[in-house]
Amino acid sequence: MTTVQDSPTAAGSGANASSNFKSAERSGPDVSPERVSAVVTAVLQGVHAAIRQHGVTYPEFQAAKAWLMEVGEVGEWPLFMDVFVEHVVEEVAADQQQGTKGSILGPYYLPDQVRLSSPCELPHRADEKGEPLGLSGQVRDVDGTPLAGADVDIWHADADGYYSGFAPDIPLGNLRGVVTTDAEGNFEIRTVQPAPYQIPTDGPTGKLIEAAGWHPWRPAHLHLMVRADGHRTITTQLYFAGGEWLDSDVAEATKPELVLDPVDDGSGVRRASYDFELEQG
Repeated sequence: MTTVQDSPTAAGSGANASSNFKSAERSGPDVSPERVSAVVTAVLQGVHAAIRQHGVTYPEFQAAKAWLMEVGEVGEWPLFMDVFVEHVVEEVAADQQQGTKGSILGPYYLPDQVRLSSPCELPHRADEKGEPLGLSGQVRDVDGTPLAGADVDIWHADADGYYSGFAPDIPLGNLRGVVTTDAEGNFEIRTVQPAPYQIPTDGPTGKLIEAAGWHPWRPAHLHLMVRADGHRTITTQLYFAGGEWLDSDVAEATKPELVLDPVDDGSGVRRASYDFELEQG
């Protein structure tokens, strides 16, 4: 008998993302009043300009207020911010950084996953669906020195587009792991091809997307956070050549430098390689 997997709800995903975000240890930056004033004033001026330019009416204003309240009530701020805002923050940060191109973190990261020695296979269900996929590469610094013992923290959706920890019926830690590079900074990971997925649309974020006539899809991708002592952590995503939605990602997070083109090795496993360069910091 085939088991039908329940789809994750926006409220459930939002609640999980909010809980994970709040539970992470964070120390807020020491921001001066002048900096707060400058940034907040610019944001408000942008809103004011949009209202004037488009002649926003009172009913439209009240609808926007109600929508903002609903986003907060159901815990969708991590989803909304990660989909529609984070890519610009990452773009600004990238201007001051060397090494491998970054991308957004997104709302589905979970810390403290199982540690694995390379070569390895990510944790998965006995009946895990999906085309076998191999990813290998090297972690080194920007001068070309291999970084032994670096962490390649990897997570991704399954063949149905769902993440463990955010969808019912998927074991915690499924298709997630922290892979340690070998003495030459190399890693080799076996997993399955993830599917494109649509962000949950049954909540207020979905209502906005529908009202605007946008699509809610993200192309298939692998999430990676690459860390090494004394070096800046790289948070990025790797995509797949020819993949659906690659050129119209709702989160606007794709970059040409981050596209893989896996090739079947003759055994049914599609393999790709990607090297990471970390700057000191």
